[in-house]
Amino acid sequence: MDIATSPASIIVFLVTIAISLYAMSGRSNIYDSWALSPWRLVHENKWYLTITKGFIHADFMHLIFNMLTYYFFAFRLESIVGSASFLIIYFASLVLSDISTIIKNKDNSGYRAVGASGAIAGVLFSYILFDPTSKMMMFPFPIGIPSPIFALLYLAYCYFASKRSMDEINHEAHLWGALTGLLVTIILIPQSVEYFIEKVF
Repeated sequence: MDIATSPASIIVFLVTIAISLYAMSGRSNIYDSWALSPWRLVHENKWYLTITKGFIHADFMHLIFNMLTYYFFAFRLESIVGSASFLIIYFASLVLSDISTIIKNKDNSGYRAVGASGAIAGVLFSYILFDPTSKMMMFPFPIGIPSPIFALLYLAYCYFASKRSMDEINHEAHLWGALTGLLVTIILIPQSVEYFIEKVF
């Protein structure tokens, strides 16, 4: 990790961990006031919740899993695309990953969502554009999977998991976050597509 080439991602990393731990300590009502509530967002115009929810997590495992993925890809992505582009990719993915969730739950006053998973999915898929020859792990496969195949499997899993709704994980946020990361990266850095194709084919 090179601080000189990834200052923005390091700040987001440290701030997310600090605020998440503080929220989990129970010493404040930050969880209730920062969690994404589609009802409050739509009916009380609290649009900032699409951002604040990314700085708090449900529990330690949720935080650790997200931050491990962030650690492996966010710093490297910023060193490739630059700080400004990294922040745009991250926060665009964070905000837009919950569009379908907001639409579906805008009249459900009891619904809450927390975590940076959508943003991190966006970072991961953005990174794949620049390093398509890398291999990634996906449970339950014990070996590394070429990142383009991993990306397709990940999207398929998120899509079908969101249809089944067998757990409390917001799979739709992962799906839309990943796609946002891809799209925003291509808009910001169009040559990333050419680079990806050259490396894969």
